Amino acid sequence: MNTDSRPIDFGLTRLRLPLPGWVSILHRISGVLLFLALPLGVWALSTSLVSEAGFQAMRDCVQHPLVKLLAVALAWGFAHHFFAGLRHLAMDAHIGTNLKTARTSSIVVLLLSGLATLGFARWLLT
Repeated sequence: MNTDSRPIDFGLTRLRLPLPGWVSILHRISGVLLFLALPLGVWALSTSLVSEAGFQAMRDCVQHPLVKLLAVALAWGFAHHFFAGLRHLAMDAHIGTNLKTARTSSIVVLLLSGLATLGFARWLLT
């Protein structure tokens, strides 16, 4: 059997994506992160609204360092998904579709989501 005609699996680590490609992939990852966190958020809200004891339990829970780290990760997910979503909406309207503008808007998305995450982390940890 001739194996030369078989498809080659390069793997994701060998891909050299441009910055707009990485921002697009991160947009998908942040959307999945937010989607998966939704049941946890609904559960926490429900528990905190059932009784005063449930509220105190959730209040104590959010003081744990791992929960704070999760909150910062979700803040990044929300910020990145928001700003990248605005970028995708602009591109759907044929705004910023040339290569230079796409690179610039990718940098802006990364900077804004990073700044928003740092701001949230600073607020959370003080």
